[in-house]
Amino acid sequence: MSSAELWAPSAEQGQRILRLYHLYRLSVGLALVLLISSDMHRELLEMADPQLFRFGSWAYLAINVVLGVLLQQTCRSLALFALALFDVTLLSTLFYAGGGLSSGLAPLLVISVAIANSMLRGRLGLVIAALASSGLIYLTFYLSLSKSAAASQYVQAGALGALCFAAALIIQALGRRLQQSESLARRHAADVADLQALNALILQRMRTGILVLDPQRRVLLANPSSLTLLGQRQLVTQPLDEHCPALLECLHQWQENPALRPQTLQGFAEGPALQPSFVPLQRKGERNLLIFLEDVSQIAQQAQQLKLAALGRLSAGIAHEIRNPLGAISHAAQLLQEAEDLGPADRRLTQIILDHSRRMNLVIENVLQLSRRREAEPQLLDLRYWLHRFAGELRESRRGDAVLHLECATGSIQTRMDPQQLTQILTNLVQNGLRHSARKHDKGQVWLRLFRDEQTQLPVLEVVDDGDGIPPEQRGNLFEPFFSTESKGTGLGLYISRELCESNRARLDYVPREGSGACFRITFAHPKTAS
Repeated sequence: MSSAELWAPSAEQGQRILRLYHLYRLSVGLALVLLISSDMHRELLEMADPQLFRFGSWAYLAINVVLGVLLQQTCRSLALFALALFDVTLLSTLFYAGGGLSSGLAPLLVISVAIANSMLRGRLGLVIAALASSGLIYLTFYLSLSKSAAASQYVQAGALGALCFAAALIIQALGRRLQQSESLARRHAADVADLQALNALILQRMRTGILVLDPQRRVLLANPSSLTLLGQRQLVTQPLDEHCPALLECLHQWQENPALRPQTLQGFAEGPALQPSFVPLQRKGERNLLIFLEDVSQIAQQAQQLKLAALGRLSAGIAHEIRNPLGAISHAAQLLQEAEDLGPADRRLTQIILDHSRRMNLVIENVLQLSRRREAEPQLLDLRYWLHRFAGELRESRRGDAVLHLECATGSIQTRMDPQQLTQILTNLVQNGLRHSARKHDKGQVWLRLFRDEQTQLPVLEVVDDGDGIPPEQRGNLFEPFFSTESKGTGLGLYISRELCESNRARLDYVPREGSGACFRITFAHPKTAS
């Protein structure tokens, strides 16, 4: 099958061409009827059969009115071929009745051939061109038998016949080119749509927050990460001034000195540290602004992990070297304290040596724990049962000097976690809470509250005390290693507790309380995803 046969207009194009073809034929029929109804047809029909021409003109108009009503929508090649064949046949009849080439109706045949080839496939369109050109030449020859003036019109008739074929071939070539262009445009449109969908998906999944501002600082685009990082639900069409003044201040600093790196900011209280960057964006004649928001807290945490790993290896080597002389010092102090002739002042100094030796040993144990921490071995735990057992053992070991309250939601609450590491985490949190509570009250007390989060349905355990709480200026450094609110603290307890939680796919956070006291919340993983 040739390329000409492969070409065909689309359904929408075919319907549009068919409507124009109906309108064209009706216009021609109406013009012919008006012509025969006026005095102008006498000069035109000097060589024609007036009666046949008049009848054919009325028939052409009437039949085309009927066809225009009946064939308003069709894409069938046979129906279109029959319509074109009828049009060429009737125009050829009017061409003969009007006296041949002198009637001036021959160009109407060329136009009909061109329109027919815009609707039909290759060979069918060429058949219409062949019929039209054959009709022109044959009818000119037939008229030359009875009218000598028609004998000199063979060359013109042949030229018009060739013009019919030329019109058919040109229209089909243009149709193929148009179809190729439309097919290419559709492919490009599909590619653009796919790229837009891909870009939208990338923007939605990116962890980097992206904002686009117009010259009035209204938000034109905000991906989900930007809303999460800034603690907002909706920013599009909203002015940035009202929702994030900290980011607006960084924008002013950048506008004053674009070479200066903007300061980090927090989109909301307890939110992550963000590093903004600004890029001018020329869009539709407007100078918009593109803002990137990077969560640098994760980068800082990774850098901190690398530093701590190196520090842990270094400290482990040093700690091993210190433990031996420290053990000797502690043992010598114990022997010295047992001497009978030791005075009260010397005993006091000996006790100081023992106390500081124990403290140094505790620091060494914590540092060694950082360097040789074992991998978590999660097990399926029923937190209600496990927490009751933990509270019972803790009450047994601290009889009389502490009060431990236990509040558990009903139903089974399970998670996967290493029980030994969970014991270490809770022991550290409870002891801290009891110590801070005892400073403010006669006896320390801590509340353990186990429940499910209403939104995520994840298990949550809160360790709450009624002490003085954590000052706001210290909360940002609370889980950093070697940071302590006490002069005798090592600053590793909370850091190790959070690291143990994360190794079990849990999360440890500090939750501010109204009034006094502190609350540390452990959010456990779902038992199906924590394994």
